[in-house]
Amino acid sequence: MRPRLREEPHDPPPHPAACPPLLGLPGLAAQAQTAEGYPSRAVSVLLGYPPGGVTDTTTRAVAERMSRELGQTVVVENRAGAATAVANTAVAQARPDGYTLLMGTSTLAINPALQPNLTPKEPMRELVPIGMVFRTAFVLHVHPSLPVRSTAELIAWAKANPGKLNFGSSGTGAVNHLSQAMFVERAGIEVVHVPYRGGAPALLDLRAGRIQAMFAAVLEALPAMQDGATRGLAISSAERLPLLPDLPPVAEALPGFNTVFWQGLFAPPGTPAPVLARLGAALHATTEDPELRARLAPHGVVLETGDAAALARTLAEETAMWGKLIRDAGIKPD
Repeated sequence: MRPRLREEPHDPPPHPAACPPLLGLPGLAAQAQTAEGYPSRAVSVLLGYPPGGVTDTTTRAVAERMSRELGQTVVVENRAGAATAVANTAVAQARPDGYTLLMGTSTLAINPALQPNLTPKEPMRELVPIGMVFRTAFVLHVHPSLPVRSTAELIAWAKANPGKLNFGSSGTGAVNHLSQAMFVERAGIEVVHVPYRGGAPALLDLRAGRIQAMFAAVLEALPAMQDGATRGLAISSAERLPLLPDLPPVAEALPGFNTVFWQGLFAPPGTPAPVLARLGAALHATTEDPELRARLAPHGVVLETGDAAALARTLAEETAMWGKLIRDAGIKPD
């Protein structure tokens, strides 16, 4: 029983003399001209989240550093709405000149299965990856009234008390909710999922004991653990987090468990290759900056230097992983 969550012949080639130089083709000539002086004005990075929070904070810090690399201002535009689809779609349909980019996140891998009517319906075809920006894990923490001090003890308690563990999240389909759903599936336990509209109200109820557990962003969980309002049990990533070295990975109790929230930079399809290369180099230098890494570390953010291929691979792997989980667990949007 699956654990339950409530709620032919070819013509000869033409003679070389009959072939005009490639740059004589209008499209390629335009691309070369576009890339030659790029960027000549400000670059906009759209973000599908409101101001505040780790996603916005990181995007603005990265944009500021990329401005120095590009020699032009990189402006962050918050376009929240429809599970980030407003920003995602705007960039997918934008002019492919390198001046409108997307700070995409894990939602690009989640939306196709969770909300297939949202656009872009095929992010891997409708957006062009530039490079990875960061990954951040979630903290599995519980209310102190729960008599557990490790992931194994939490699983044992849940098995002894089926359906009595109230597990909060920042909303159905959010990465921390899907982390919980994967946890439930792999542990073979039954819990009550309590979705909230954001992580802050969920954390308030966890502090008050109205829910007993949740996976939370490091930046949200850390103050609650420091003042004793919650007890940290584990980290959701496969590796320990430098900021919380004493928290073991969930994978020590559930081998193979590894969930994170990630961000990556994307461009509209058709963006000239030289422009993509210029942006990729600027992003690479930004994510390798020791000063920026140190600045973001207290937020639980680990900048990740990865090229377009790495970002494309991450998107493909997580689209398959989250899609299977969403279908198997029967998760539907609120």
